[in-house]
Formats: sequence, C-alpha cells, structure tokens
Amino acid sequence: MTLFSSTLVAKRTELLTQLVPNIRTIGLLMNPANTNAAADLEEAREAARKLDKETVVANARSQNEIPTAFEQLIKQHADAALIASDPFMLNQRVAITGLAAQHAMPILYWSREFAMAGGLASYGTGVTWMYREAGVYCGRILKGAKPTELPVLQPTKFDFVINMKAAKGLNMAVPPSLLSTADEVIE
Repeated sequence: MTLFSSTLVAKRTELLTQLVPNIRTIGLLMNPANTNAAADLEEAREAARKLDKETVVANARSQNEIPTAFEQLIKQHADAALIASDPFMLNQRVAITGLAAQHAMPILYWSREFAMAGGLASYGTGVTWMYREAGVYCGRILKGAKPTELPVLQPTKFDFVINMKAAKGLNMAVPPSLLSTADEVIE
C-alpha cells in the first residue's frame, strides 16, 4: 500500500502558503532515518522554490530530539513548517502538535491524525484507511490468496482538514477560501 506521502508534499506546501500568506521560510521537520526522508526533502524544497520560499531543516530521530528540532526551526527563522511523512512522527503527534502550539508554529501535517490531535491542518489520507486495507489483505491471504498476486493499493481520496481550535490558539485567521475547500473543519 502507498499513501502517496512524498508526492503530496507540493500540494501541502501550496496549502501551507495559503494558510500563512506572509510565509518566507518553511521549516521541514524530518527523521533522516526514514527511507522516505530524502524524497520528502527534495519534493518540499522543489515545491518551496517554485513558490519563491526558502526552506530550513531540523532533524529528529527520537522522542528526545523533537524539542531540540523545534528550537532549531525557531533559530532558523521558520515562519511555518511541514512534517515529513513518517511513522515515527505519527507516533509522536501529540508531542509535536503540543510543541507547535507552544512555539506558535503553524504546521501543515501529512495525516488527519495530526489535526485530530490538535494540529493546525492536514492534507492526505488518514492512516486508518491503510490499516483497514491491510486487515482486508490479511483476510484474503488467510483465505488462500497469494500475496504476490495482490495489487498495490493506492488511496483515492485525500482530505484537507483544518482545526479551528488550533488556528485560534495561533491567533490565525483562516482564509474563507480555504475553509470552503476543507473536507473537514474541526471546531
């Protein structure tokens, strides 16, 4: 299964610049140990270049490194940030969204689970889709299907979720045009 994580970075970058219109520097919180890190980084840098924005990177490989990564983003003058698609980052979503609120850092996330945990906004497919489909595949395999004959599944729906409570906490006014395009608005 694929979540199209890296290929959606350009769209996330565009949405972030619409959420934070005066953004000049986009922070990228990355886990360099993740196999998708290089692809996410290149996609984000290219998307930012096309929008005439700069990027800065902060890395976190462990839970203890996340606060330091946020401090690095602040020191590098990131106006807002993107979080790399990474299971480790997803597992740390409560800590990450808490630090984003603490540092008043607008962040656009890759999975709706971040917005549900208090993050500002997300664009992508929720990982619950992937877990559900993995269960269906396990059932098919247990019934005799050969794994090599099962197709790679791709999401067909991408959700844009805005958390208005987080926006209010950041003293942000979400543009009405974005609110009207959101698939879900969390009050």
